[in-house]
Parts: sequence; structure tokens; C-alpha cells
Amino acid sequence: MSQIVEGILLVNKPSKMTSHDVVDELRKITSIRKIGHTGTLDPFAEGLLVCLIGRKATKLSESLRQHDKEYIATIKFGQETDTYDLEGKVVEDKGQEQDIEVKAEQLEEILKTFQGDILQEPPMFSAKKVKGQKLYDLARKGISIKREKAPVTIHETEILNVKEGQYPEVKLRVACGSGTYIRSLAHDIGKQLGVGAHLIKLERTKVGDFELDNAVKLAELDLNTVGQQILMID
Repeated sequence: MSQIVEGILLVNKPSKMTSHDVVDELRKITSIRKIGHTGTLDPFAEGLLVCLIGRKATKLSESLRQHDKEYIATIKFGQETDTYDLEGKVVEDKGQEQDIEVKAEQLEEILKTFQGDILQEPPMFSAKKVKGQKLYDLARKGISIKREKAPVTIHETEILNVKEGQYPEVKLRVACGSGTYIRSLAHDIGKQLGVGAHLIKLERTKVGDFELDNAVKLAELDLNTVGQQILMID
């Protein structure tokens, strides 16, 4: 049975579920313990999770993690949070102090400054380790430390929609290299505009050549459908 379901499985991860939760569900369905994925999605995020089922597939983890990715991100302007997303505590609220206006032309110019190879500071609420400690463990204790900026690559950004209001919202398509924090990108764009911002929705649509359109919803999976959806590897 395990030979039938070993390979790559494209899962459409729902919001409010961790990537590890998805792996646990797949272990229950397949009875295979050796299961991994090619890059964590935050619990509030949804979309493509490339899962690796079986020993042979999990050996591909490191190479597949380096693949480029693409996201649809919705950014709310006027508020900063400590996590850089909607799950955090609001630490600055410009929307209570002034009228917030986000013009597409102005945003286009700012997005140009984030094109190509850039340096990006990871959020405090992230799994990145500094001196052996995960940043989010420190953040949960109320400790904030200086983080070294890391090189990342943003290939392309596209404004899909601008929603006006007290706290304007902008939907972006972002194509980027591995290791890019879309939360940090949202935070930094808000800083550039001088009004603050945080991420309120994130959907991963591509990982390398794998696309969300070909992914299956977790609720639709059982042992039979896993066998039908699996991408076999040489």
C-alpha cells in the first residue's frame, strides 16, 4: 500500500490550519510516517502546500524548497501589528489619526524599490533562528532583538485591486525567490508610505512549476484519492 501513495501531493491548505496539521492528516490517511513539505505556510495563509510522501520523496525537500514561489497577498494600510499580519496586536494605528489614501501610481513607484535582489529583515514572529533560538519564542516573551537582513529576490509585483476606505486594502500578486517573507514586504511597504500596513490575507498559488489549480482540498482526500492525485517521482 505504501508504494502506491509515495510521491508528491499538491494540497490546497485551508486557512486556520498549520502546515504541520496537514502533514498529520496525511499520516492518518496513508499510515505513512515519513511525510514532509517544501515550505511552511502561516496558519492564517492558504493555498499550495507541496507535500512529500514517503522516504524517496522527502529526500527532495531541500532542493524543492529553493524553488521560486508566487502569492496573492492582501495588505491593509493604516495599521501596523507586531506579527506583521492580522493575527498580531495592533502597535500603531494611523487610521485613527489621519485619512489614509493609497494611490496606485504612488504604490507602483514604491513597489519598484522592492524589485530584484533586496535585503529583508525577518519578522520577530517567525521560525528563523538567532543564536539557536527561534525568533517567535523570544517574541512571545515580549523580547525583540535586532535581526540581520537577509538577501531575497522579488521577481515581480502586480497590483490587482485597490479598495478605498478608512483602512485601504490592496491586493498584490508577488512572484519571489525562496525565503521571502510576504509579511515583511507588507510591513516595509507601509513604512515607505508612512502609514503602516499589515498582511490580512495570503494565498500561495505557485511553487516552482507546481500550481494551486492542480492541488486538491484536504477535506476531499482519502486513501483512494491520494493514490489518484499523487505525482510519482523517478
